[in-house]
Order: sequence, then structure tokens, then C-alpha cells
Amino acid sequence: MSVLENWDQWKNFLGDRLNNAQEQGMSQKVINQLAHQVGDYLAGQVDPKNEQERVLSDLWSVASEEEQHAIASVMVKLVENNSSH
Repeated sequence: MSVLENWDQWKNFLGDRLNNAQEQGMSQKVINQLAHQVGDYLAGQVDPKNEQERVLSDLWSVASEEEQHAIASVMVKLVENNSSH
């Protein structure tokens, strides 16, 4: 099963990458910019594999660039909160 097919696995995968970025000293601003780039790539290149990804994809497709940055930032926060429990 692909990491994209299960929402919890996807969040854990992102959490691991976030932890690695923080350990390497990346700033929150850089992390949020990377999250936006990943979101842009996923929206354009990857078919959502579950309901949660479909909602994110649909939101991303109608959002302005500023709103996309907000979505990316919120995903970073979600992953941070998920990995701290």
C-alpha cells in the first residue's frame, strides 16, 4: 500500500520529513515554503488516494496562492501536532 493511500500513514510520513527538516535547522518559513511546493506538486501530479486528500486537492484547486500558503501552513501544524502526541 502506498503512503498516499492511508491518511494516518501520510501524516506520519510528513511528520518524519518535518522532523528531519527541523533537525537540519530549517526555519519555519522555509518549511512552510517547502510545504507549499509539495502541495503544488501533489495537486498537479498526483491523484488523491483517499477522502482527506480529495478534500485537500479540491480546496487547493480553488484557493488563491495566499490561501494555498495558508493550507500548507496548516498542514505543517497538523503534522507537528500529530507527531508530538
